[in-house]
Amino acid sequence: MPKLKTKSGAKKRFKLTATGKLIAGYSGKRHGMIKRTTKQIRQNRRTFVVSEADARKVRKYFLPNG
Repeated sequence: MPKLKTKSGAKKRFKLTATGKLIAGYSGKRHGMIKRTTKQIRQNRRTFVVSEADARKVRKYFLPNG
């Protein structure tokens, strides 16, 4: 059976923590920032822990070796 490759798009978007949780960045930061409130811009700077249901799918299909 061939080796399972990690999707290169997922490599750039997700990161695994030491406990196995998945971290991702917020969306909506690329353009149209004039429409966003200062609070939205400030809160979207950080990262967030992906929900366990979504994280299971990402780990299974996109980060099999992660």
